[in-house]
Amino acid sequence: MQDLLNRITFNQEILCGKPLIRGLRISVEMILELLARGASEEEILQDYPLLEPDDLRAALLYAHHMVARENVFDRVAAG
Repeated sequence: MQDLLNRITFNQEILCGKPLIRGLRISVEMILELLARGASEEEILQDYPLLEPDDLRAALLYAHHMVARENVFDRVAAG
């Protein structure tokens, strides 16, 4: 798992320091958005030939780690 997370990099000079895939100008955010909109792994890899299958898994694992560290407070449902 750590090997996957090592694919996530940060560089203040690229996309204002957002999490990137292997220093490329491809953000974790963009990959997550594509997946959320229904793009298949094959479509993403075809559209972005520098990406590898493990890059997509790394983006998902990074998102999982961010959500898992969230503090959950008592939330009141909007009425």
